[in-house]
Amino acid sequence: MSAQSKFSRPTAILHRTPLTPPVAKSAEGMYINLEDGRRVLDAVGGTGVACLGNSHPKVIQAMKDQIDNVSYVYSMQLSNRPAESLAKKLISTSRGAFAACGFVCGGTEAMESIIMLGKQVFKYYVEIRQPQRKNYIARQLSFHGDSLTTLSLSYRPIRRAPYADLLNTERFHHVSPAYAKRFQKPDETEEQYVERLRKELEDKFISLGPDTIIGFVAETVVGATTGVVPAPKGYFKAMKSVCDKYGALFILDEVMSGMGRMGTLHGWESFGDDVAPDIQAVAKSLGGGYAPIGAVLTSSKVADGIKNGSGSWKFGHTFQAHPVACAAALAVQNVIESENLLENVRKQESLLQAGLKGPNALAAPYIFDIRGGGGFWGIEFDFTDATDLDFGDEAFAFRVQARALELGLLITGRTGGSNVEGTKGDHIILAPAYIVTQEQIKKIADILVQSVEEVLKEVAV
Repeated sequence: MSAQSKFSRPTAILHRTPLTPPVAKSAEGMYINLEDGRRVLDAVGGTGVACLGNSHPKVIQAMKDQIDNVSYVYSMQLSNRPAESLAKKLISTSRGAFAACGFVCGGTEAMESIIMLGKQVFKYYVEIRQPQRKNYIARQLSFHGDSLTTLSLSYRPIRRAPYADLLNTERFHHVSPAYAKRFQKPDETEEQYVERLRKELEDKFISLGPDTIIGFVAETVVGATTGVVPAPKGYFKAMKSVCDKYGALFILDEVMSGMGRMGTLHGWESFGDDVAPDIQAVAKSLGGGYAPIGAVLTSSKVADGIKNGSGSWKFGHTFQAHPVACAAALAVQNVIESENLLENVRKQESLLQAGLKGPNALAAPYIFDIRGGGGFWGIEFDFTDATDLDFGDEAFAFRVQARALELGLLITGRTGGSNVEGTKGDHIILAPAYIVTQEQIKKIADILVQSVEEVLKEVAV
């Protein structure tokens, strides 16, 4: 029976996948109960979202209490206590990196607002007023959101393709990805590779006109597009040096990799040379999936520029700084801190890595790389020279994702991250909740290995 027929059912929802997904009935911690009777272990938190798992009592109570007090106010008319408290917490825990923040409803909206904020900074900043700045530079094999503007900033071919003739190619430009395993030359040292990328960025600044660049944008750790790819050591320090030299903004997208996912509160603290950005987006692990929320964090330079210029953030949506969403996110962050969960993330990191690396495993000849850190891991496969396998019309990563679900494990499978054209590569992503136990880590590794090996046996010719 095909996966399509097995999971088909009547639905009025316009789903994001050709397969009609099973329905979740209830959930607790990292386990989700489905309507069809299955119980699955969530090893990826949706898309790196559910950092506390489901049904944490403190978060649920905080949301209930907030609904009883104030369920909604419009942010242009009134502020609310959870938003004020959450903002204070995010600033106070940033080690001085940030001075102000704004709230949105998710990652795409956070990045969309940052694109607008960057322009606002240079239009209104009283000390440097440079309205001629109009260009952004990002990287190939990146993803920054699913609106037309954020897709223009992104360079994930499979997501851009349906809307190619609508994307803005005049204001959004791209340089090479920082992906040493694939693109560092055999005769290059890590330092030489970083210098080549630094020079490429500076050359792009110069070709476009240095005084026309608003900012350079990068994911601290690339997420779904390439499958958890950190940059080489020294990369972000080098990129920021170019931005500083020409007065542009250094912007980090930590929608996936931020708020503890890498084992530190901010990904740049452990995987970004400890270089703080001028502006940063966070979302997924901010609210842990309990409510839709994202945030834009700004340095004192940017915050002061806005306050001393136009005086306000020129971006607004109806549900911005929603009281219940902010109450949920505040509770999530308080739980992470009070239960010392980032220490658990760092503790379980080595166990997960060890569980995935088996030299005698059937998949060993096809594993190109296992990488990541904290609670965010990617396994990339390469079948370039595999003449004894026939995957038909369904990619290996999707087959493994489907098989894992059958075996009771939720993971993410993606393709197209191994070349700039987006036509090569299979990778699996794991992003378990910060509450994950040693026993669950072992179960995740065991079921994933079983799923991979069963698929390889099925496609062998």
